[in-house]
Amino acid sequence: MTHDEFAAIVMAFPGAEAGTSYGLPSWKVRGKFFTRVRAEDDSAVLQCVPLDEREMLMEAEPATFHFTDHYRSYPIVLARLATLDPGQARAFLERRWRQLATKAMEKAFDGA
Repeated sequence: MTHDEFAAIVMAFPGAEAGTSYGLPSWKVRGKFFTRVRAEDDSAVLQCVPLDEREMLMEAEPATFHFTDHYRSYPIVLARLATLDPGQARAFLERRWRQLATKAMEKAFDGA
């Protein structure tokens, strides 16, 4: 998947907007961090991934999923865009989006 394809998936979520996080380009929902692509390794930062699930993902698909020491203690997995499936990206992003969305946003999204 290209950066533009990933960005299109991100921006399809209601309320998603381009922003910055710690001075780096990112996307936010309601002013809160949603995701970003790491320039260092062209990997998406995907939140709401429990540590045990992250381990399973890295074991099952090591070409796609990884993390760095910085993210070791957080429920975050990094996913290389080059090998990330668009459906997987959408599913992981939806988890995080639902944490950030209002009930009204969720209702509209689910009804769409």
